[in-house]
Amino acid sequence: MQDPYRVLNVSRRAGQAAIKAAYRELAKRLHPDRNPGDAGAEQRFKQVTQAYELLRDPAKRAQFDRGLIDADGKPQFGNFGFGRGAGTRPGAQAGARPGASGGGGEGLFEKIFGGAFGWGGPGGPSVDELRGAAPGSGRARGVDRRHRVEVDFLLAARGGRQRLELGDRTLEIDIPPGTEDGRVLRLKAQGAKASPGGSPGDALVTIAVRPHERFSLQGKDVHLELPISLSEAIQGAKVTVPTIDGPVRISVPAGSNSGRSLRLKGRGVAAPGAPRGDQYVRLVVMLPDRPDAELAEYVRRWAEKHPYDPRADLEDA
Repeated sequence: MQDPYRVLNVSRRAGQAAIKAAYRELAKRLHPDRNPGDAGAEQRFKQVTQAYELLRDPAKRAQFDRGLIDADGKPQFGNFGFGRGAGTRPGAQAGARPGASGGGGEGLFEKIFGGAFGWGGPGGPSVDELRGAAPGSGRARGVDRRHRVEVDFLLAARGGRQRLELGDRTLEIDIPPGTEDGRVLRLKAQGAKASPGGSPGDALVTIAVRPHERFSLQGKDVHLELPISLSEAIQGAKVTVPTIDGPVRISVPAGSNSGRSLRLKGRGVAAPGAPRGDQYVRLVVMLPDRPDAELAEYVRRWAEKHPYDPRADLEDA
């Protein structure tokens, strides 16, 4: 494996918090559930997980920094003075199954993120789950159950409570602000019941966000198309605009064309721990539904006196 510091893109003086943050960012982006069928991303995910596994352990990190072990955690000088065989990785027992004690990306990802994806990450089995045991107990554990719930766009954007049917019971679950379509929420101990002495599994809830007739979401920013009249476009006007928090008044500048975008700062989605997004209002000039002979005649006479070609730039394309 490559130098773990380079794999995680951190300096050799980086603290544990910085190393963990770098791993979280890379692992989320490269996780196989977000890159189905991408062998390169899967291999890179394994590399960053292995690099973090080494650097998160102060003893292993110190050994690597002194050149006592390589990036794979193997002794650099065979069995001289280390008390282990040359082929046994420090911190692992001979014959231990992969992932049982920090060797597999699946268990490590679960420990770091607490659960949200399917395979080996948030939402997937932990090491104890793979063994069929309650964490740390060795007793049989109930299996996780997957569910799907549809929520309104505004509820997903603003956050709130949603009723969820789990077959034999109904729960009220919290939908975090800025929840995107496809996000998975983990409900601890709401899965299948365990055998006597074991812990129940979890409920993994996939959120399906119903599209809104006017709003759309791009990251934390809300987008909306706003129809305006010909007179409002030419002369400018004060108009009312819907937002996810309710209507607001904005100014349409005089001489606005279709496609012009107005930004409403701080009117987007509020995600935890990050600045709130904005709302972008795209203007669309609308002519009257019915033909207006007076307007048509006025425009004809105006065009004769003020000719211009809005497609002139296309001739150079």
